[in-house]
Amino acid sequence: MQVTKVARMLATKPKEGELEQKSCTVMALLDGGMLMRHKSWLKAEPPTIVVATIGSLCQMLEKHMIKLEAMRVLVIDEVDFMFSSKQVSSVRKLLTSYSSINTRQTVFASASIPQHKIFLDKCIQQKWTKNDTTHVHVNPVEPMPSCLHHRFVTCLKNRRHETLLSLLQSDAPQSAIVFVGEQSEKSKKAGNAPSATLLINFLKASYEGYSDILLLEEDMNFNSRAASLSEVRQGASYLLVSTDIAARGLDLPETTHIYNYDLPRTAIDYLHRAGRTGRKPFSDKKCSVTSIIISKERFVLEKYENELMFNCEELIV
Repeated sequence: MQVTKVARMLATKPKEGELEQKSCTVMALLDGGMLMRHKSWLKAEPPTIVVATIGSLCQMLEKHMIKLEAMRVLVIDEVDFMFSSKQVSSVRKLLTSYSSINTRQTVFASASIPQHKIFLDKCIQQKWTKNDTTHVHVNPVEPMPSCLHHRFVTCLKNRRHETLLSLLQSDAPQSAIVFVGEQSEKSKKAGNAPSATLLINFLKASYEGYSDILLLEEDMNFNSRAASLSEVRQGASYLLVSTDIAARGLDLPETTHIYNYDLPRTAIDYLHRAGRTGRKPFSDKKCSVTSIIISKERFVLEKYENELMFNCEELIV
């Protein structure tokens, strides 16, 4: 939805030298029960640009509602995540079975493509792209935005809630995202409440800084996720508690504070979480990323510092 909105805005602007903008329609293939509406639209007016999740696009292809013979450009965003997710087989089918590399330009994009030379070699070997590849590397020396202030607080495991509350009260952020870890399968089977739910309940009862604290997590259905983001975008201030579903692609440039209630699993995950703040046009503001850790996690954070080339200041709360 976010990408579609920007694509439509760009599509209405005439190109340089043109007096009138040529017709350029943008269709969003959303997950959920909208296939019949999409089918009738595709018959009436084939779109110039389709913005889709891999799942929804492959569903349309399998039902022969859409064909990719005429496709000239294929862009796969967050490509490192796509190839490490459950949808990797669908991505491979999209690159080989459903379309031909001879007729398209392929763009693989992400803020983090580790070992990019090996990745490009694999792309050519697997015939996902042509031989004449170009690697465009933005900010090769500085993977982390320089405007961010990184901090950490060490506490006991059973004091995380109180530590986060203390940080929120002292920082008084106007707009913030609190990242929590996903619930394990073992915890689900035991019937335990997700840590995100427990945290939200605690904050609603204890934190007076916000009247509405919002939740975003994988298990929510599409409408619930869209409703949470709609509320966030409408409000002048927000506190969003989320799993890593909000760590990639989500554009909330007003966000000034990131809190890692649970430490991310990898340095790449830290990079993407941190990237939700310090975004233009608000990147001149003081933005911070704060991790709440237990003492034995300090070496993990140090590893992330070395890998991503940033320094973390210790806070005493």
